[in-house]
Amino acid sequence: MRRARLGLVFAIGAGLALASCSSAPVIPAPSEVPLGKETLELLAKKGMQPGAPVFVRIFKEESELEIWKQRDDGRYYHFKTYPICNWSGELGPKLAYGDKQAPEGFYDITPVLMNPNSKFYLSFNVGYPNSYDRALGRTGDSVMVHGKCRSAGCYAMTDALVEEIYGVTREALKAGQPSFQLHAFPFHMTDARMAQMKSNKWYPFWKTLKQGYDHFETYRVPPNIAVCERRYVVNVLSQSKPEPDGKCPVFQRPVIPAFTPLPTEPETVVAGGNKLKGLVSSDVEPTLAEINAAKALQSAATGAIAGPTGATTVPIANARQ
Repeated sequence: MRRARLGLVFAIGAGLALASCSSAPVIPAPSEVPLGKETLELLAKKGMQPGAPVFVRIFKEESELEIWKQRDDGRYYHFKTYPICNWSGELGPKLAYGDKQAPEGFYDITPVLMNPNSKFYLSFNVGYPNSYDRALGRTGDSVMVHGKCRSAGCYAMTDALVEEIYGVTREALKAGQPSFQLHAFPFHMTDARMAQMKSNKWYPFWKTLKQGYDHFETYRVPPNIAVCERRYVVNVLSQSKPEPDGKCPVFQRPVIPAFTPLPTEPETVVAGGNKLKGLVSSDVEPTLAEINAAKALQSAATGAIAGPTGATTVPIANARQ
């Protein structure tokens, strides 16, 4: 009888211990961290739903990644700009496996390209090579937007920033957006900057990218992109699916009404962070000394206004809707 009572006491104690453990807070995996309070507040301030469709742009020369979110009028509005901590290579597209060149072009990110188990904290595959790249015989794989601030052909962010980027894009895909476009540009493709680059060997390719850039700047809707005759064709629709290396079919060009912006906050929010391209090796994580040196350079160069959370706000004269 004594042994039975001891066994009962042990069982009750074990049950209480398990109950105590089960009530402990569960720390979610990085890929499932809910959007933070400040992120949700910014979305609300800008009239955006957390699950609304997203569009991403990358600018190499400026080392910046932008997230745009759709609002009630179906157009996309600027949510936040994130500094790219590091990227490898030079201006121009990626051509071959191992060239350590970050790609440029029009890419489509489906849920299967989201990587919650990345060795670089979190990542999503940009989709290189796409059908255009493959039609030109370009090779390579596993080109990512990821954390750890190191890159061998990828766009590397800090872990904190890639967590927010991953979370914002994840919520759009969870809400039903089948995929989101990512446009990777060499620089902001203004007429003036293009004129400066006219002698560059990639100028003809960049002229096509500029069509996509101009379309979004004008209409605030990502354009439909087709690939045929080994080239991109911007803002077209066809009844049959084009073959990347085949003759282009008869296309229709959608007529899009002019963009009339909804009321929005007169500022562009820029996340705080480092841009270490050219300052540190892209193959290894930067040291604290390298990060501090980069911060000093950036502080000397920027005229942005510091925000309350480490982000900055750009005055209305320079703001994007």
